[in-house]
Amino acid sequence: MARTLTVAAAQVGAVNKDTPKQEVVQRLIKLLHEAASKNVKLVVFPEIALTTFFPRHLFTSQEELDHFFEHGEDVTQSPDVKPLFDEAKSHGIDITLGYAERTPEGTGYNTCVHYSASEGKVISKYRKVHLPGTKEPFEDPKAINQLEKRYFEPGNLGFEAYRAPGLVADAVKKASAKEGESTLGKGDPILGMMICNDRRWPEAWRVYALKGVELITYGFNTGGNMAHLWGSKPMSPEAATEEALFHSKLVQQANSYMNACFSISAARCGLDDGKYDLIAGSAIVSPEGHVISEAKTTGDELVVAEIDLEDCRQGKEKTFDFARHRRIETYGLISEQTGVAEPELL
Repeated sequence: MARTLTVAAAQVGAVNKDTPKQEVVQRLIKLLHEAASKNVKLVVFPEIALTTFFPRHLFTSQEELDHFFEHGEDVTQSPDVKPLFDEAKSHGIDITLGYAERTPEGTGYNTCVHYSASEGKVISKYRKVHLPGTKEPFEDPKAINQLEKRYFEPGNLGFEAYRAPGLVADAVKKASAKEGESTLGKGDPILGMMICNDRRWPEAWRVYALKGVELITYGFNTGGNMAHLWGSKPMSPEAATEEALFHSKLVQQANSYMNACFSISAARCGLDDGKYDLIAGSAIVSPEGHVISEAKTTGDELVVAEIDLEDCRQGKEKTFDFARHRRIETYGLISEQTGVAEPELL
């Protein structure tokens, strides 16, 4: 049974430190209008899509820092962002949007939400689990900092898969399911969200896969040349960018294949403030690990593909049939230990 839909990654180019949120939102709306013209049903926006990637900066003023966050329980009602959700609803397009969240208690999270156009509300929220970087700036004044651990807490919502209504035709519903008949791969799409660095951790993908995920979405802000952060060997800025792009595609393709799911990645990219380089590479990848559509620029760009969620079934039921092939009695260390414990010296 074909379960097709047209999806898109909405790549966003340079956003400077002083760029107003309203200006960025209008760029996102322009991409949404393009999506509507191509009959797209789901658009994935980047991580921290509304502002520059502010964790590269050290802020001494709480007021200045809080400007980069969205406050309150319901981001769809945020004055700066509400026009985007209103446009999504009017076009009948679901969106996932990354932003910096400040809870009523004052806690900061790197967050994304899935807004359902058919439901007219947020149906799932995810908070980034794997925060890279440091709490304190690097001593080297030339280093590009990554202070997510300073401004955010690790996500506390887990990796919750969810069904998104209204995206595929003739999805089997609970009320219409026939008793005794398998509904695997026949219902509304099963999605999961991640953010940036989460994509590098196979545990995140596998937890989603164990919940039957068919499509994983994530946005990212990845520096093109961040040797201090990654501890990589010295190389030219061009070589560092090439390496970062290679690793970005590597983890998306490999994990899509190993978990038999589609994935959509959306980059915030370009040269922020004329000097902070972020890679592009937004892509849509199949359950067999093939890139089926990808960005061609380092600016605002809509990357579109028609996908058939039925393509997930081969991997889920053959190569990676977890029920038949997983050997969980051998994997205990994965959830019992964080750091490395080497065997004793000979």
